[in-house]
Amino acid sequence: MKKKILISTGGSGGHVIPATIFYEQLKDEFDVFLATDKRGCRFLNLEKYKYTVINTPKLTTNLFLLPLNLFGLFFSIIKSLIFLKKNRIEILISTGGYMSLPLCMAAKIISIKIYLFEPNMVLGRVNNIFLKYTEKIFCYSNEIINFPKKYLSKILLIDSLLRKEFYSISPNDKNEISNQINLLVIGGSQGAELFDNKLKKSIISLSKKYKLNVCQQTSPINKKKLEDFYNQNNISYQLFSFEKNILEFISNANLCITRAGASALSELTYLNIPYLAIPYPLAKDDHQFQNALFYKNKNCCWILKQDDLNEDVLENNLINIVQNKDDYLSKKISMRNFSYKNTWNNTNQKLINVINEN
Repeated sequence: MKKKILISTGGSGGHVIPATIFYEQLKDEFDVFLATDKRGCRFLNLEKYKYTVINTPKLTTNLFLLPLNLFGLFFSIIKSLIFLKKNRIEILISTGGYMSLPLCMAAKIISIKIYLFEPNMVLGRVNNIFLKYTEKIFCYSNEIINFPKKYLSKILLIDSLLRKEFYSISPNDKNEISNQINLLVIGGSQGAELFDNKLKKSIISLSKKYKLNVCQQTSPINKKKLEDFYNQNNISYQLFSFEKNILEFISNANLCITRAGASALSELTYLNIPYLAIPYPLAKDDHQFQNALFYKNKNCCWILKQDDLNEDVLENNLINIVQNKDDYLSKKISMRNFSYKNTWNNTNQKLINVINEN
C-alpha cells in the first residue's frame, strides 16, 4: 500500500511551481494529492493532478474584518481535517505561505507527519510557526536568515527544484554576447509594471548598438502599450504573461532582467543565463533581495536595487554587462559549477529516501 501524501500550495506561481515538482517527483512512489486555493488554480493544469481547493482568508489587522477572517480560517481548518481524514493522508508537504496554515494546523491536530519547504533565504512566517512540529524542512541553503539554531538539524539540503523539462535541454554554452542580445525580462507570475515602464530608454539604447530581440513577461493590462512601443521603435519582441512553457523563452536568452523569486533564479542559474536581478522591495522580510544576494555571493548574477533604479542607471548596467566579456564569462563558469550536480534523479532519490526513513 503506497503512502498517501498531500502537497499544499496556492497563491502565486512561486508557490505552485515547486508544489507541482514535488508532485511529479513523488507520484510514482507514493499516492500524491495537491491542495491549492483558487488563486493557485490559475497556474495548474487541473486535468493533470489529483487536487482539492481549500481557500484560506488572509489574516488582517483590520479590526472590523478580523472576526470574519478568523471564522474563515476556522472553516478552512475544518475542511482540511475532513479532507485529511477522508483520504487517509499520512504525510503533508507544505510549500509555505499563509494558504498552507489551515492544512498544517489540521495535520498537527491529527498527528500527520509534516514536511516543510523553504526555497527562500529568509524563513517564511508559516514555516517558522511549524518548525517545531516538522520532520524535515527542505532548503537550498543552511544559512537561512531568522532560522532558529535549535532546529538547524531539521534542514535537509536539496538542489534547486526544477521542472523535469528543464533537464531535457542543454544549458546555454555561449560564453559571450556577440552582436545579438536576446534579452529576457521576467516579472514573476504577476508581471512587473515597473519593468514595463523603466526599461524603455535602455532598450532603445541597446537596440541602436546591438541587434536586439526582447522577450518580455507582462500583464494583459500593459500588453497593448508595450506592443505599440516595440512596433514604433522597430524592435523585435515577444510578449507573454505567466507561461507554464516558459522554458522556450528562457532557453533562447543570453541575458535576463528578472525579479528575484526563488524559482526564477534557480532556473536561470541552471540554464547558465547571466541575469541582472532587481528584487521586489515589498516582498515579505525582503526575501527577494536575500535570494539574489545568495547567488551574487556565488558570482552568478548582478543585483540592482529598485530604489537605485532609473533609466540611466539601468542602461549603464546593461551596457557594462554586455561589454565586460570577462565578467560575463565568469558568471557563466560560476553557474556551471553551482548546478552541475543538479539532476532529476538525484533529487528524486533524496526526497524518496527521507520520506521513507521517517
